[in-house]
Amino acid sequence: MTLALILGCAGTALSPEEAAFFRDVRPWGFILFKRNVESPGQVRALTASLREAVGRADAPILIDQEGGRVQRMTRPHWQAYPSGRAYFRAGGPEGGPALAGLGARLMAYDLAQVGINVDCAPVLDVPVPGAHDVIGDRAYGTEPAVVAAFGRAVADGLMAGGVLPVMKHVPGHGRAGADSHLALPVVEASLADLAGHDFRPFRALADLPMAMSAHVVFRALDPDNPATTSATVIREIVRGRIGFDGLLMTDDLSMKALSGSFRDRTAAAFRAGCDVGLHCNGVRAEMEEVVSAAPVLAGEALRRAEAALARLAPAAASFDPAEARARLEAGLAAAA
Repeated sequence: MTLALILGCAGTALSPEEAAFFRDVRPWGFILFKRNVESPGQVRALTASLREAVGRADAPILIDQEGGRVQRMTRPHWQAYPSGRAYFRAGGPEGGPALAGLGARLMAYDLAQVGINVDCAPVLDVPVPGAHDVIGDRAYGTEPAVVAAFGRAVADGLMAGGVLPVMKHVPGHGRAGADSHLALPVVEASLADLAGHDFRPFRALADLPMAMSAHVVFRALDPDNPATTSATVIREIVRGRIGFDGLLMTDDLSMKALSGSFRDRTAAAFRAGCDVGLHCNGVRAEMEEVVSAAPVLAGEALRRAEAALARLAPAAASFDPAEARARLEAGLAAAA
């Protein structure tokens, strides 16, 4: 039995109590944050112990490693990577995607070396003027076609390195006027504007194996519920207009954009059609509530989970990270 959850842990090593909890709960996967990252050897040991706890060598272990403001593994043990927008500034719409893809390939190398096999990237949100800066320079650009081109290059770079991408935040966080970590954003745009702008990168990359939902209310779609807990948005937009049939995970269930108890918000996300719930902070009391409302991974959700993991392929042994880093640095320097 595998529970349809991705959970976090508290520190740099599993406590005996955490290991016992995960053995009992058996979540589908785990996610790491900066609090869990100290050194390469330590992260390797942690990912191995997480997989040992659930008894699955292929258990997905996720991280947010976008570059720029959002990278959990960084100096002194790992390279600091540019933000998404920095690649656009360096190479423009023509040369930028190749640089972004090279950066993603290097990030995949870093992640695979320590047992991480899923990266919560690319960011496919398209910011608009006046939106909150929570996306900001995490976005590759401000035009849907540009964002799609960069997102495809990043996804391909990750997969070439043996790491699965997660496109986020479907169906789009670019218009949000608030940070969903702290408050519930409400978007007033029409369906026509959303379809012609916000949804387009997600449609272009609908073949990717995984996606993360947006904790955003879209008045034109469902005035009462954020996308994560809206059956209308998931059924008609994510699965319908966008055409995504991969594994849909929630954004972090502990974010303040969601209301109600952790049990209630978890149940609402699954009722709406999310395949897997994501809870990140490693707080045991919260996780116990989330667990109480999460189903066993079964049916279409299990099919999508298995299909996603089936796309994991070993990275080419011929990859030379030193040479790739030199090429990336040269490409970024040339545009400076």
